[in-house]
Amino acid sequence: MYITSYCHIRRQKLAYNGEVTYSGDHDNLDSFLTDAYQSLNIAYPKFYKMDRLSKLGLLASELLVQGSTTKQDYNIHQIALVLANANASLDTDIRFFESTKTLASPSLFVYTLANIVAGEICIRHGIKGENAFFIQPVFDASHIAQYVNLLMATTKTEICMAGWVDVLGEHHDVFLYLTEKTKNGIAKEHTGEELQKLYQSTYGSIDLQP
Repeated sequence: MYITSYCHIRRQKLAYNGEVTYSGDHDNLDSFLTDAYQSLNIAYPKFYKMDRLSKLGLLASELLVQGSTTKQDYNIHQIALVLANANASLDTDIRFFESTKTLASPSLFVYTLANIVAGEICIRHGIKGENAFFIQPVFDASHIAQYVNLLMATTKTEICMAGWVDVLGEHHDVFLYLTEKTKNGIAKEHTGEELQKLYQSTYGSIDLQP
């Protein structure tokens, strides 16, 4: 298995395969997410209705899909999605709880499950393969690598989008990547060690450490 591309969203910056593609300077995460979305020239109005976890996941998936030349070669049933984070849907849970003090928000309530971000990514890109969502204290590169490798060895999965999508308050930490069975893109071996290196990547003078 090979890592063929990867991206980060941290400190109000989007980065793809080691290159910062958008850098924001906003007072809050919400305004950054809106401007980052517009910078990608995406025509997907549903984005504005999503919670922040789903917005982050969708932006990262767009970075991967826009940069990849291979996803279109696979059947939608051959594409898997494996995600993890530390805070589940707590960011949205808190916002929904606050809304109940006046009038409970139905638009927030539908996002009070961590795996809704996976559903939004699948809907956006037509993914109908295997999927999983894990809650972990920190990004566990070894676990993700082992799970994805097993998934691709025992199912009809040919390509998998996987990684970490986490948000709580203004803190946001996203690392997504594509892994395939053939050598495409950056073609790095899909191991826990390699994933950990990429997760902790920095780009020149721009610090994107989690």
